[in-house]
Amino acid sequence: MGNCCVAPSGSSSEKKKEKRKKPNPFAIDYGATKASGSGNKSTVLKDPTGDDISQQYNLGRELGRGEFGITYLAIDVETGEKYACKSISKKKLRTAVDIEDVRREVEIMKHLPKHPNVVSLKDTYEDDNAVHIVMELCEGGELFDRIVARGHYTERAAAAVMRTIVEVVQACHRQGVIHRDLKPENFLFANKKETAALKAIDFGLSIFFKPGERFTEIVGSPYYMAPEVLKRNYGPEIDVWSAGVILYILLCGVPPFWAETEQGVAQAIIRSVIDFKRDPWPKVSDNAKDLVKRMLDPDPNKRLTALEVLEHPWIQNAKKAPNVPLGETVKARLKQFSVIAEHLSVEEVAGIKEAFDKMDINRRGKINLEELRIGLQKIGHQIPDADLLILMQAADVDGDGTLNYGEFVAVSVHLRKMANDEHLHKAFAFFDLNQSGYIEIEELRDALRDEDDTNNEEVINAIMHDVDTDKDGRISYEEFASMMKAGTDWRKASRQYSRERFNSLSLKLMRDGSIHKTS
Repeated sequence: MGNCCVAPSGSSSEKKKEKRKKPNPFAIDYGATKASGSGNKSTVLKDPTGDDISQQYNLGRELGRGEFGITYLAIDVETGEKYACKSISKKKLRTAVDIEDVRREVEIMKHLPKHPNVVSLKDTYEDDNAVHIVMELCEGGELFDRIVARGHYTERAAAAVMRTIVEVVQACHRQGVIHRDLKPENFLFANKKETAALKAIDFGLSIFFKPGERFTEIVGSPYYMAPEVLKRNYGPEIDVWSAGVILYILLCGVPPFWAETEQGVAQAIIRSVIDFKRDPWPKVSDNAKDLVKRMLDPDPNKRLTALEVLEHPWIQNAKKAPNVPLGETVKARLKQFSVIAEHLSVEEVAGIKEAFDKMDINRRGKINLEELRIGLQKIGHQIPDADLLILMQAADVDGDGTLNYGEFVAVSVHLRKMANDEHLHKAFAFFDLNQSGYIEIEELRDALRDEDDTNNEEVINAIMHDVDTDKDGRISYEEFASMMKAGTDWRKASRQYSRERFNSLSLKLMRDGSIHKTS
């Protein structure tokens, strides 16, 4: 999953749009003009292992998509060992900042000493079209997914996870590195065993620092961002804040600073008021709450360091932390928050909240089957009662016969997916002219041909390279749908938030008096 990179606007691309007589969903990725200094012949890495990855590795199935690259299974041709390879198309590195991010990510991974909880770098390759980063393969899944799948989730389990995360932070800080984007999605389990190590996998926004050095660039992901990041004056203390947000979520299932708009989230972060009243906080130990408060101190000078977190009694006595289940509510919230964060921007969540409030006629914070049916009809969803009942029962996590807001979000995401699938089938049929069930390269050429009968072979080859994941020379519906749905995984969209949305948001916060230029 990852972002679709929209082509920069310009007279040449606009003329091309006017010429094109057929819709082209691929153009969003490949029809972009090149930014100066980021053409596909430029050099990104300082000292790659080589320029031909195929001499050492066979690239297999797709494992995931990020903002700039696709991660493939890579198999060493000599040993048969499996690795993960992140292949980053140079065409998507549109600015000097993008190139520097990739270059710095590799340099930091090389710089960090081997650590049991940090994914290790194996090799790097660079050719004319892409950068390939070969690293340790983690096949155990994401942190929240494993918590939700476990039958028994306790404070003790949360303490063990937090110890690991903060040990990674401490290791980075000792080596003069600020991570800058700590969040649950950036940690994967090495394998599916119960004893598998949890590993940090993404250093794309990390940066080298010297003692006392301050930074101003707004980076990170909204829910995990420290107040001083928004104030554009920060150092390594921001990593402890982000870890504190993760700890809060681990213990109660929702982020501590939540609102219906990006500006609202930012203002909540600036205010830094922590809610310890809602369930399950009354039954969480005082030691755990004390650590959360100290990690989420809005004053970075008073906030605990990574070492001090590891020395805190709750972490020191992690094996003695309460082993009482935190309850199904926390697990359900974690699952719902994961769904929201993966599929929806903060603004889209606000739209769903508005729809929920309209359906919740009695203002109970819940809607029943009839309210759901009437509400969906009003916004154009005609769903048979039998199907609606099945949908309601599947989403009703707590089994009380109604949907709370979190459960309603899951329904909304499901309905949006159904609508998207219908449109995808129509779009696929447009390209699959001979109705073979595959888009062949000739069909792609025909569909993308301009009115003057020219087509861009480089663009077509790039599409086939990225979309034809099983490398059979044609595009199946599943491959087409995967490409079209790649869209934006909002959990991984740190750069989009950081460099586009939150820069303007920071100015808004200054104007309304929420923050000042220095703090």
